[in-house]
Order: sequence, then C-alpha cells, then structure tokens
Amino acid sequence: MMMTNKKSIILLSGGLDSLVALGVCNNKYGIELALTFDYGQKSAKEEISASKKIADFYKIEHKVIKLDWLKEITKTALVSEDEIPTEHLGTKDSSASVWVPNRNGLFLNIAAAFADSYKFDYIIFGANKDEGQTFSDNTEEFRNSVSKVFESSTLQKPIVIAPLINYTKSDIVKIAMEKSMPLELVRSCYRGGEKHCGLCESCRHLMRALKENKGEKYINILFEKNENKIY
Repeated sequence: MMMTNKKSIILLSGGLDSLVALGVCNNKYGIELALTFDYGQKSAKEEISASKKIADFYKIEHKVIKLDWLKEITKTALVSEDEIPTEHLGTKDSSASVWVPNRNGLFLNIAAAFADSYKFDYIIFGANKDEGQTFSDNTEEFRNSVSKVFESSTLQKPIVIAPLINYTKSDIVKIAMEKSMPLELVRSCYRGGEKHCGLCESCRHLMRALKENKGEKYINILFEKNENKIY
C-alpha cells in the first residue's frame, strides 16, 4: 500500500541493488524520479541504458546527471586507463582501486537538492550488507548520518532509505526472483561492452548470487559466453 501523500526519489545505477531497491520501495514510498550519474565511468553508457529501461519498466521519470569533474579528481580504475581488477578481489587494494571519492555522499546530496526543490520525502539507495563490509558508505551508520545532515541542510528534511542494508547479494537476487523483477535488465559490470565481463568483482558477486538462486537463465542473458573464464 502506498504511503499517503508521500513521494520519493531513488539513486538508480542500473545494477542489481538499485533495481531491487526500486522494486521493493516503489509502491510503499511513491517513487517518482530516478537519478543516474555519469561521472566518466567505463560503463556509463551501459548503466544509463539499463537505468532508463528499468525506470520505463516501473513507469517513473528518469534523469541523467553528468559529473565530468569527478573523473578529473580521481584515479579510480572505474574511470582511468588502469585495468579493472580481476585478481585478488575483496582485498584492501582491490577495493581501493575502484573507490570513487565521496561518491554515495555526493549522489545523495544531489538527490537531496532535488528533494528540497520538488518536495520529496524520501531518498532511496541500494546499499547492501556485502558492500557495507568493504565500503563505509554502504553502512547503516552512513545512512543515519546523511539523514541527520539533511535535517539541517534542507528545508524538506528528506529521510534516506536503504531497504537492502541488511541483505546479502544472494538475498537480493532471491527477492528479485520471488517478486518477478526484471533481472534481465540489470547492468552491474564495471567495464563497458554489450555483456557483463564475468571477471570484475561486481560481475562475480552477481554471478555467485544468481547461481545460489538457480538463476542460470539470467546468467545466459547477461554474461559473455567464454569457456576460458573462471567465475
């Protein structure tokens, strides 16, 4: 049941977490606008395309925000000429190589400006348990802190909602499959290209979660077919 007279904005990257966050919150929080950010990441084109398809599926407005300057101030492998890590994944070094300075903080603050202007009551983003163990901006502490800041930095005082904060990737895929969400539309790969590469850390998390939930049909749709790849 939709919350009476409440409306929301969501950060939509086109990946698994943002898709499912949208799917589980759409009716309850009255999502009206999705923001996708282009900061020069290698997969920007694919993320924007996936986000647009997902927004269309749920019949909500979609807006792309360009942040060219963010690419200029970071050396992250997501935007630089450095190779995306495919080995020693989950280590401090591999995590640091794909860290974008204050990315979630920046995105949420931009969303808060929209919320203040258009009177959105909630801002939704797809933080999850797995990434919260590596990245501090995917934790409940971070979510609470940002909501607290918005009490002072905005007139609207939007509340930040992270519906998947206590769920693993496997849990999230399970929710998507149980609720018949369009998993075939997601784009979680760090690289560009028509299909998910299957080698970067984001791909491997998605692949593992799909396998754990017997989601082979989505693996066949989303991933490149290459017998030499080890997932």
